[in-house]
Amino acid sequence: MAAISSIGTAPYWCERRSRVPDAKLATGISKIAGRYVGQRIESVSKRKGSAVHHRFCIQMSLVDDRVFHQNAAEKSAVLAYDLVQGSLVSWNSVADKSVPDPPTAVFIHGILGGRKNWGSFARRLSQEFPMWQFLLVDLRCHGDSASLKKLDPHSVASAARDVLQLVRQLRITPRVLVGHSFGGKVALSMVEQAAKPLARPVRVWVLDATPGKVRPGGDGEDHPGELIAFLQRLPRKVSSKQEVVSAIVQEGFSKDVAQWVVTNLRPIGNSNSIPLAFSWVFDLNGIADMYKSYETTNIWGIVENVPRGVHMNFLKAERSLHRWALEDLQRIHAAEELASEEGAGVQMHVLEDAGHWVHADNPDGLFKILSKSFKCTVAAKKVLNGLRSQ
Repeated sequence: MAAISSIGTAPYWCERRSRVPDAKLATGISKIAGRYVGQRIESVSKRKGSAVHHRFCIQMSLVDDRVFHQNAAEKSAVLAYDLVQGSLVSWNSVADKSVPDPPTAVFIHGILGGRKNWGSFARRLSQEFPMWQFLLVDLRCHGDSASLKKLDPHSVASAARDVLQLVRQLRITPRVLVGHSFGGKVALSMVEQAAKPLARPVRVWVLDATPGKVRPGGDGEDHPGELIAFLQRLPRKVSSKQEVVSAIVQEGFSKDVAQWVVTNLRPIGNSNSIPLAFSWVFDLNGIADMYKSYETTNIWGIVENVPRGVHMNFLKAERSLHRWALEDLQRIHAAEELASEEGAGVQMHVLEDAGHWVHADNPDGLFKILSKSFKCTVAAKKVLNGLRSQ
């Protein structure tokens, strides 16, 4: 079941999941799994006067399966985010500062995307790996973060700094970074810019993106730069989503991309519960700058000189051949050999039966590949086995 509330005009969800039946087991796991309470924390921003209030909902599942909701506000907001937590993380005490952070993975969407793109995938991971929590962000100029005014330039590097600032504010130390397309370069830039708050070891997953030159698709492919330019020419407010889908398809883009893009339309006003119009949730001018940065940012240096304790994984979608050149593959394979000599790691993966939208085209295959990053540590397994034998 799910309960919905709203803060201002922005809806947010707190999801209810089944409680952990073994209190002794859950309490024991809390000693190694982290300190945050609640199974999903979703953050949205609300502007009140000149101040930006950061609100989130915390849900706690207790032994008697009661559900409590708590609202809190912070003085500043870095990015809008969701924090999806496994059931064993929910037993940790916020007040207990001696308890270490639970292992955390950060998921970063691509251009014109949003944190919701990763919602169902993160919930599936939280069910399979209940000791982990998963931070899903809306990058600057996207989703609920679009209302947060950010300083120029809008670039790969500035987007990475935003995410680093957020994890620092939340006092969490990511163990895994997963970035799709533009988000892949953001993840690499995070490693390049940060000593802390990134853990060592840390695993980085770059999904269907290369560290350097962005190569346009061939005939019949959807060109993100051209799509952004077309969306900038559309009215800021439109009467219906179907109107926009038709316009995008008529311009020569695929229907799948058109239907995905209109998920970024938010209803405004209503008459008898019927929206009077729709408006974009993102800042298209800022996104245009971000995409130009994505095309020109060269971040091969961090791949060919991987810091000790960092393991980089590149995932190539089988049907996304236009985004990869022989030169890219050769450089990654060369980096694999060099990294292994330096106490780091670089690895190449291929996701079969998938185009660029890897988490939509083959979610099961992607889940299987990524799961190796979330396996229980040896220490955690010993605690689990010890508690279960009592």
